[in-house]
Amino acid sequence: MFTRAFFTTLMVALLAIGCSSNKPKNGQDGAEGANGSNNGMSLELNGDSDSNKAGGLQTVFFAFDSSTLDSAAKGTMQSNADFLKSNTKIEVQVEGHCDERGGRQYNLALGERRAKAVRDHLIALGVEAKRVTTISYGNERPVSEGHDEAAWSKNRRGNFVVTAK
Repeated sequence: MFTRAFFTTLMVALLAIGCSSNKPKNGQDGAEGANGSNNGMSLELNGDSDSNKAGGLQTVFFAFDSSTLDSAAKGTMQSNADFLKSNTKIEVQVEGHCDERGGRQYNLALGERRAKAVRDHLIALGVEAKRVTTISYGNERPVSEGHDEAAWSKNRRGNFVVTAK
């Protein structure tokens, strides 16, 4: 009888330990800035800036046939770098995307140059290189399906995906 009672007590204790959570009690889900808040932004593992699920990270847009960051993109990049420096556990993958014009290989190479331009700029702004990886999807994952400049301009982008938090 002693063994059965001991075993039952042990199992209840182990169950209680196993069900405990390591999530922060403040509901911030690990995306806290220096002041302990994430300003109510959604931050999900594998969440991305295109869907606004990457905390304070915002998608960066490019001009046609360019991997150069213009002044608007640099402003967005400064905000992204500030967010990453305030949230040191977050790691991201930068996805390089293109519009539908151009061949597959050309767009993959252009998407790679865009992703690397974003990564390099983040590093220049003080984000640790080991926290930022890149990938190119060329024109394979458009966010806008139209066939005009309004759609194309939305597809020429560097999207951020949260890979660790």
